[in-house]
Amino acid sequence: MKSRIQKIVYFAIGIACLGGVSLIAQDDPLRTTAVSQPSADTDIWDLISKGGLAMIPLGILSMAGTGLIVYNLMAVREKAFLSSKQVEELEPFIDRLDIDGAKEICKESSSPAINIISAGLNRIIDGELDQTAIEKAIDDAAEEELSGAFVLINYLSVIGAIAPMVGLLGTVSGMVKAFRSISTIGMGDPSVLANNISEALITTASGLIVAIPALLAYYYFKNKFGRISSSVNRVVGDVFFRLSQAARSARL
Repeated sequence: MKSRIQKIVYFAIGIACLGGVSLIAQDDPLRTTAVSQPSADTDIWDLISKGGLAMIPLGILSMAGTGLIVYNLMAVREKAFLSSKQVEELEPFIDRLDIDGAKEICKESSSPAINIISAGLNRIIDGELDQTAIEKAIDDAAEEELSGAFVLINYLSVIGAIAPMVGLLGTVSGMVKAFRSISTIGMGDPSVLANNISEALITTASGLIVAIPALLAYYYFKNKFGRISSSVNRVVGDVFFRLSQAARSARL
């Protein structure tokens, strides 16, 4: 289910990116007209068209960041990670040392907590509890299940770091054009100089507008994921402590 949601989000991001690039490309031929015939009504598309080529990667980063935020809002939830109902159904089987029955319950869910518990149960052969083998299986499964979910959170940090640099690149490009215009035509046409300077300022602001929400979302989801990971480890630990207690009682 998780992989299906990821594919849907990636597809939506790809379509949005292609649409954004085509819209910006359509605005580019109008840039000269906007400079030669300034209008009092400046909308968002005018600002984008004046931002230059740097606005294309910034638009892609913006849409990718929005897609990642929406995906993480749906995916990074305690209910999706813990599957409390299946964990409660496991308890009677654990108390009876019915390992096969517990494995069947685990097959009904694919949440990280259940997958980690299933990995530990699979190391129990003929009722023999090898604590070392079980702990190793739990650690390996926990690393695989939890680290995979954190990757899409970490991409928000990447966007937050790249966006200001792309904006800075646009700023440098705009200032280079401004000084080149001064050296070519002097100060006789202030509109050309103003257009180049506005490109520099727009890309700087756009880079920050993309980066700030991405970084805020990154730290929010990072902290939330940390709390969920602790809950997963606690639930898994409780299940196997219950199992060890049941095995000890059976030997007495």
